[in-house]
Amino acid sequence: MSDPRQPGPLDRAVAADLLARADGLTAAGDYEIAEGFYGRLVGASDPGIHVAALLGMAECRYRRDDEPGARAAWAAAVEAPDTPLSWLAWKRLAADRVRSGDLPGALEAYRQADGRAPLEERPEIASRLGWLSKELGDRRGASRAFGRSRVGGVSPPVVTYALLALTIGIGVASMFSPDSAALWFSLLGLDKAAVAHGELYRLFTVVFVHAGLIHLAGNMYALYLVGPIVETMYGSLRFLGIFVITAIAGSAASYLLVPQDAVGASGAIFGLFGILFVALRVHRPLLGRAARNLASQIGMLIVLNLALGFGLLGVGFPIDNMAHLGGLASGAWLALLFAPRTLTIAAAFARPAAPSASEGSSTALLRIAGLVALLLIIALAVALGPARG
Repeated sequence: MSDPRQPGPLDRAVAADLLARADGLTAAGDYEIAEGFYGRLVGASDPGIHVAALLGMAECRYRRDDEPGARAAWAAAVEAPDTPLSWLAWKRLAADRVRSGDLPGALEAYRQADGRAPLEERPEIASRLGWLSKELGDRRGASRAFGRSRVGGVSPPVVTYALLALTIGIGVASMFSPDSAALWFSLLGLDKAAVAHGELYRLFTVVFVHAGLIHLAGNMYALYLVGPIVETMYGSLRFLGIFVITAIAGSAASYLLVPQDAVGASGAIFGLFGILFVALRVHRPLLGRAARNLASQIGMLIVLNLALGFGLLGVGFPIDNMAHLGGLASGAWLALLFAPRTLTIAAAFARPAAPSASEGSSTALLRIAGLVALLLIIALAVALGPARG
């Protein structure tokens, strides 16, 4: 076994062994010992080992709250000959410059990282370049960078498109005749007497049935606008879960508080409004220009739609505002519990903290508890709903 305290040059095999041991010590949280191993490797004849050692040393210093020392190690790493890890050194240095307020320096460092990074890493770096360009007043540069951040980095919103296709298909089919509309409602609509008799699936399937072309077009246009943003932020599987839960929450509120039967996806759509409104303010995801422009207006859209709903209800139109409020509240709650999976400003530029198993477990338990609490409230609303004979 190699001894890091032994002076003299190291051959590549011994240096690689020391690097692996240092990485293992870092993973175990033995930062002071690991830094000694990395220090022995700084200046190795192999530039790859030299840069890897500087990155490891910076990580250990960072974990031990020696930020100036970490900064010096990153700076030394970017001055070394290019290696496959040089992009990471530039990226770490760029984030450090953001935290210290040097946005122009950070922008240049991210550009250096972008030119060296593997293809799969470039969309994330482009997002950071877009944010910095926007902060520095370069709207054109921000637009170009955000555009690149979407290329190859984000899966298409397949769940949103599937929901649109299915709902529009059912909506068009129900318009052929009154009998067709009645059939689809009998199969999928929020028939509250049927729910009282155990047909709980209707709490969700109501999203596929609408009361005419205008109702269908309005809801589908809203889903087309907001759905891809939320699905991009949370991923397709989580998006589907959000859509289902907020739809059921909206239906449960309607079942509890509104005597009339109901149709439409507006409960789930208001749930997406709630998710987007809260996530933008709590988690601050990095979004492209078009998504940012729409998301910045989400608060006004919520207020206008609620005002319109209550106004139309006051003059006799059957608007199910309780479904809207139930979906909105559940979406906002889910956004508090779960951060987007896409890059956020906090994750992009925050100082990394040492991993803690107990903190991770506590956070997961709180999220599970919050989700269970929401599901229990929904179940209670259904249980307290009016029983119909």
